[in-house]
Amino acid sequence: MVEFADAVVGLLYGRDDLLGVREIADLLEFDRRQGKVLRSLLTALCREGLLVEEDGGFMIGPDARVVDGMLSVHPKGFAFVAVAEPPAWLVIERDIFLPPTQLASASHGDRVLVAVTKIGHERAEGRVVRVLNRATNRVVGTYTVGRPAGLVTPEDERLAFQVVVRSENSGGAKNGDAVVAEITDYRLGGANPEGRIVEVLGDPESLQVQTDMVVRKFELPHTFGEQALAQAEAFPEAVVMEAGRVDLREIKHVTIDGETARDFDDAVAVIKNKSGYRLYVSIADVSHYVTPGSPLDTEAYQRGTSVYFPTRVVPMLPERLSNNLCSLVPDEDRYAFTAILDFDRKGHRIGKQFTKSLIRSQRRLTYTMVRQVLVDDDGAVKTQLKGLLTQLKWMGELAAEIEKQRMARGSIGFELPEAQIELGPDETVAGIGRMERNQAHKIIEEFMLAANEAVATTFDEMGMPSLYRVHEPPDPVKVSEFVEFGGSLGFRLPSGSGTPAWFGKVLKLAAGTPQEYIINNLLLRTMQQARYSPDNVGHFGLAAEYYTHFTSPIRRYPDLMVHRALSRLLAAPKAKVKSAAGQSPAESLGEAGGFLSKRERTAVDAEREVVDRIKVRFMTEKVGESFDGVVAGATSFGLFVELLDVFVNGAVAIGEMRDDYYHFDEKHHRLMGKRTGNVFQIGDLVRVRVAGVDAARRHINFDRVEKIDSAPAAGGKSKA
Repeated sequence: MVEFADAVVGLLYGRDDLLGVREIADLLEFDRRQGKVLRSLLTALCREGLLVEEDGGFMIGPDARVVDGMLSVHPKGFAFVAVAEPPAWLVIERDIFLPPTQLASASHGDRVLVAVTKIGHERAEGRVVRVLNRATNRVVGTYTVGRPAGLVTPEDERLAFQVVVRSENSGGAKNGDAVVAEITDYRLGGANPEGRIVEVLGDPESLQVQTDMVVRKFELPHTFGEQALAQAEAFPEAVVMEAGRVDLREIKHVTIDGETARDFDDAVAVIKNKSGYRLYVSIADVSHYVTPGSPLDTEAYQRGTSVYFPTRVVPMLPERLSNNLCSLVPDEDRYAFTAILDFDRKGHRIGKQFTKSLIRSQRRLTYTMVRQVLVDDDGAVKTQLKGLLTQLKWMGELAAEIEKQRMARGSIGFELPEAQIELGPDETVAGIGRMERNQAHKIIEEFMLAANEAVATTFDEMGMPSLYRVHEPPDPVKVSEFVEFGGSLGFRLPSGSGTPAWFGKVLKLAAGTPQEYIINNLLLRTMQQARYSPDNVGHFGLAAEYYTHFTSPIRRYPDLMVHRALSRLLAAPKAKVKSAAGQSPAESLGEAGGFLSKRERTAVDAEREVVDRIKVRFMTEKVGESFDGVVAGATSFGLFVELLDVFVNGAVAIGEMRDDYYHFDEKHHRLMGKRTGNVFQIGDLVRVRVAGVDAARRHINFDRVEKIDSAPAAGGKSKA
């Protein structure tokens, strides 16, 4: 009867009206011949205080200890429920705990109704009464053939069930195939749900299939509708001069990107004059093609951003736009939106203007080529780029001065490495290194930051509503914890913690040491996430009072919104009433900012997971080999180690450290040997052996850890 009681409570929860016995029976499809049984059940629930009866009707009682919240399931089976607004009777400091046996048919991410069975000093315990809203209707997993039914085991280990698939619903999947299964019946009592296979992805050993699995797992929109594709194909190939545009084709724009880049949405040019420098930052005019309310616009907004995987790109716009009409390829006329920024010789901005333009890129340069000219002084490359050498020199000069001004005001120069995946033939992984960051990267970074700031400043000056890229100050508690932690590592940290300038001093202190990467990482964890908002609260990390995203409308929808706002401002610069209508399909800028921030985080998580899958695949072939690394973390469970020559991290379980019995010194974040006095702490250089790989959980396990005297520090790359 517990299931029926839960069903009744779940039915009445959240209702303000009374329901009679017959109504309850009908809604729950209860056999009317069992009316006396239902009546007895309702009476018992009233006696327990869960329900109250008035005039022959029933509703949830004021003393009923039931609440709703979001369920988060741990891979080990237990779960927690986060309650957004706990009632007065639920005074706890942490989420409600649910043992594995009390989840009923609920799964990770569901919104559930929970009966609280026990309230302790800090935490309550409970059981799931009803699933109010399912988070998962489709799962990605591996199919196992069976008769009369097979099973799909979800990839996500937090989904503690298998989907039962009858043979006729297998969709032709073979044993071991990666598939997408749709759940058709969540059965009660914790039984495995039933479903059908709606997509067969193929061999899970394939890198392309692994990417497909992540795309489906994160529910990334990856196909365009017929209307959007037809609209993209209908645009004329010809690019013509039109009213309202400035002809900038004589300006020597160039694009500077990575060797494997396919879309080129920004081109730059620099002219040196008597007062300083004039910088042109020309961005593909996506708004010329993607108009508000169009099929292309609707689909671009739902994506929010392009997603970049080592194996392929899931674009925000169809390739006709992203790789053709809106790509600033050399020797082709292209519509652009240009920020023309004037700087003095010291890098202070002294003027700004914006215009719709027509440009013609002179050359497609790579970061490597620019480095070879400005840093390596490579004669062969300089001969190849003879007509651009002076401009490249000016670019280097201007970028260096702009960077000096930015750092002087307190902008934080994080140096965090990114993985560079080198794929070989037949989907082999040839190597995983740290992406190079050279002077050319800094040139483009500084120019894009300068353009973004100039646009945001203009919006503020003119009172134009749009989205800002905001970054609030860090949590003071987390900063205090870092200060304590830094002291335990022996760093004599500067005073005045919590300001952008203080963060910069700490990073400078760690620069060039083995702990540099660790300090960068730990400092970053104190930060809040940057997001999109119509309310400008500044950008802490950049120490910028005004900041937005203007420079990548091919791959970021917020940039397209900014272009539309700037276009309206140029069309009516003196208008007193400014509206945000038409910038996006959302009803308000606040709604758009929240939605697009979530889409950005989803894309980052998906990109990170594919890289992690590739790392695991790569290290599977390295089992038994030894590598040098740096200790990135120490816990009671063991050590986390970041390898130096291969950009991979893994763990050394404390049980694998067999030369001594180690205990965790929590205060100083280190492991100490009881007999030998050996110490392993964050920043120590070590040599480890690859003991094994857990592909399902994407864990890399090391053993045979030993300290080494010296090794090169991990390289880095900053990301604004």
